[in-house]
Amino acid sequence: MRALWIAILCALLASCAGTSEQSPAGVEDRKPGAEARGAEGGGPGSVDLTGKRGASVLTDPASPLSKRSIFYDFDKYDVKPEYRPLVEAHATYLRENPGTKMLIQGNTDERGSREYNIALGQRRSDGVKRMLLLLGAREDQVESVSLGEEKPRAQGSSEDAWTQNRRSDILYQGEY
Repeated sequence: MRALWIAILCALLASCAGTSEQSPAGVEDRKPGAEARGAEGGGPGSVDLTGKRGASVLTDPASPLSKRSIFYDFDKYDVKPEYRPLVEAHATYLRENPGTKMLIQGNTDERGSREYNIALGQRRSDGVKRMLLLLGAREDQVESVSLGEEKPRAQGSSEDAWTQNRRSDILYQGEY
C-alpha cells in the first residue's frame, strides 16, 4: 500500500515538473504619475487618473469620474449594467488614492411613504458602496446615506421628473 502511495506521489510530481516555462507576470508601476492601464485596454484600470489634461480628473468633463449619478428603475435598487463602468472608474480612483473619501447619497422619487423611501434610498446607496468595496475601495473610504425623497433633482409629478429623482449621487470629500 505504501509503495502505491509513493508511486502516485512520484507521478504527480513528475507531471508538475514539465519542461514548459511560463513567462513572468508583468509588474504594474504604482508610482504617482504612472499611467494606469488595464489588461484589455478598456477595463477600469484604463482610466487616466493622472490629470495630465490640466484639469482635476474629478471635474474634467472628458473624465468618467466627472459622472456622479447612477439612475434606477421604479422601485429598484440594483445597479444597471450601463452604470457599472462608472462605478468601476470610481473604485479605481479610490484604490489609487487611499486618502480620498466618498459619500453616496441614495435618492427616490416622491411616490411611497417617507419611511419606505428612506429605506429604498439606503438600499440604493448601499448597493453602490458594496460594488465599490468589491472592486477594491476600502470600507473607511466610502459612506452611504439615504436622502429618500428630500433632495429632488427635478420638480413635478411626471415620469420625467421621477426618472431624474431615482438615483444615487457620488460626492467626494470637500463636496459634502
